[in-house]
Amino acid sequence: MNRLMHDLIPTIAPLAQLNPAGLAGALRQRVDQKTKPLGALGRLEALMLRLGLILGTETPELLQAQLVVFAGDHGLAARGVSAYPSDVTWQMVENFLAGGAAVSVLARQHGLALTVVDAGVRRDFAPRPGLVIAKIGAGTADALEGPAMTAEQCAAAIASGKNLLTRLPGNALLLGEMGIGNSSAAALLLARLSGQAVADCAGRGTGLDDAQLARKTQILAEVLQRHPEARTPLQALAAFGGFEIAMMVGAVLQAALERRVVVVDGFIASASVLVAAQLQPAVLERCVFTHRSEEPGHRLMLQSLQAEALLDLGLRLGEGSGAALAWPLLVSACRILCEMASFSSAGVSERS
Repeated sequence: MNRLMHDLIPTIAPLAQLNPAGLAGALRQRVDQKTKPLGALGRLEALMLRLGLILGTETPELLQAQLVVFAGDHGLAARGVSAYPSDVTWQMVENFLAGGAAVSVLARQHGLALTVVDAGVRRDFAPRPGLVIAKIGAGTADALEGPAMTAEQCAAAIASGKNLLTRLPGNALLLGEMGIGNSSAAALLLARLSGQAVADCAGRGTGLDDAQLARKTQILAEVLQRHPEARTPLQALAAFGGFEIAMMVGAVLQAALERRVVVVDGFIASASVLVAAQLQPAVLERCVFTHRSEEPGHRLMLQSLQAEALLDLGLRLGEGSGAALAWPLLVSACRILCEMASFSSAGVSERS
C-alpha cells in the first residue's frame, strides 16, 4: 500500500496563489466602498472576498454550477452501524434520478445541474441522463476485517473523481453524497487524521438510538485498532473508505486546481475535504463550508479545518442538501459585489 500511495502523491499538482498582485486589497476596498456602513453586511462580506479570490476577479460570477452526488456502499454497514439497510443506497440513487429527493427539489429550485455518480453501489443501474457510472467495486470491504479499499481501488477512485471534474463545465462544484454507513467512515477519518477520540467523532447518523450509538462507537474503536498503520491521509482513506469519499477527494483536488469554488456540504463531504487538504493544504482557500451538521463530529471537523460554516440548521440529511440550501447566499454575495453602487457612483456621502 505504501508504495502505491507514494506513487499517487506526485500527481497532485500544486495550487496557484489566490492573491496575485494584491487582489485581496482591491476586493476589500471594493466591498468597503459600497453604499453601507463598514462591515454592515457581516459575514457576507467575507464570502464576497473569498469568492473573488477563488475566481481571481473583483467581479466574480458563478457559472454553470454543478451539484454532484457521489454514491457508494460500505461493508461496515453489515455490522449495524446505521439505522437503515444498505439497500437504501441504491434506492436513494433511483430517487435522486427520479427527482424525488430533497437535493433533487433544491437543484430544480436553484437551477443547479445535478449529476449522480455510482462510485461503488451494490446495484447495477441502467444508463440514463444525469447518471455517471464510475463503479470501482460493489461496495467497500468490511473495515473491521481488513482495508475497506485496496491501494489500487483508492487510487482509481481518486483518479476517477479528478477525471469526472474535467468533463463538467462551470466554475463551482457543490459536493453531495449518499452511502449507508458513510458517517462511520467519516468519523474514522476524522478520528485518525485529527487525533480526536472516536467517541466524540461518532454520531447518530441516520437516527440511531442510544444503544445503537454505543454499539457503533465500539465497532469504530475496534476498526481503528485494526488499522494502526493507516496514518497518512491516503492510508487512512484506503483503510476506512469509502469509494464515494475517495472519489470526492479527487473531485475536490481537481476543482481546486481549476480554481472552481468548492461548495462543501456536511460531515461526509467535509471528510473528503479533510483528506484533500492534508494532501494539498491550499485546497481550503477554495472551499466554502455551507452548514454545520447535527452530527457532533462535524463541529470537530470544522474546527480541525479552521473553517466556519454559513448556516446551522440542525441538518443531518447529506445528499448535498445543505450546499444547495446555502447556494443563494453565494449568488447574492457575487451580485452585491458586482452590482451594488459605491458611494461615488450613487452620489451618497461617506462617513465623516
